[in-house]
Amino acid sequence: MESLERHIGLLRSAVREAILDGDRERASTLRRDLRQAEQRWEDALAEAESVRPEQTQPAIAATQGAAASASAPLLPLREQVHEALSLLTVPAAPRLIATVHEAFFSSTFPNTRLTSLKRDEERSFRAAPFARPYYICAALTADLLAPARGLLAISTWGMERRVIGSLSPRVDFLTSAIRVAEAIERLPAPVPAARRLLWRFAASIPGAAANTTQMDPRTVRQAAAAELGVHQAADRETRQAAAGRARERLDDAQQLFGTRIQLAAPPKQRGRGR
Repeated sequence: MESLERHIGLLRSAVREAILDGDRERASTLRRDLRQAEQRWEDALAEAESVRPEQTQPAIAATQGAAASASAPLLPLREQVHEALSLLTVPAAPRLIATVHEAFFSSTFPNTRLTSLKRDEERSFRAAPFARPYYICAALTADLLAPARGLLAISTWGMERRVIGSLSPRVDFLTSAIRVAEAIERLPAPVPAARRLLWRFAASIPGAAANTTQMDPRTVRQAAAAELGVHQAADRETRQAAAGRARERLDDAQQLFGTRIQLAAPPKQRGRGR
């Protein structure tokens, strides 16, 4: 229930941010996720109320049950990935996605599972386009509109957010640092895994780790925002141009999962003249 409560708090913040950004489609998706999370919390509360003291098992069995419950994920993998990406708000690599989910949602998963997840999502979309409220899709390179290696995104994001230009990795890194710092500031109590994640971001941001004894999320957020202001305008221009080309040239599936680069066929050899 504590994990669900943290998840509900993060979803509420994400809904507010989507509304303020004017992204109605994302706000609608997040609201649906929020309602589902609140219902799971109500179900868990009702289950806890129905358990009487005489129904409890011996201490050893209870301990084993708690350990099994803690290790078992509450949500399917695609929804766990959606949670982590919604917190970051930018495309991310599988390792970062897994680390974020472990830090803020109290469960983790092997990075290798995300490769097959993206393939499954693409097959599902091609079989029944837009049948799901969202898909875990690929980020696209701004030059070739091909899948950016190792980066995942959410299909409901605007195309400008899902394409990656030359400055985009740094811009997305700084944006992720800001979102992680904001999420830590919303936590009611310190979470060691979240603090460790913030340290990893701060180490690569000038001025973010001025105090080596105690990490301040606000300092990290301000330092990341200061550098972000340097790169954001140029990156936005590149992304908008690439997004326009993607909408003109790609079909629905290609806009989510990219085009496949194919080698050109070798030219035919001409016969020898006589």
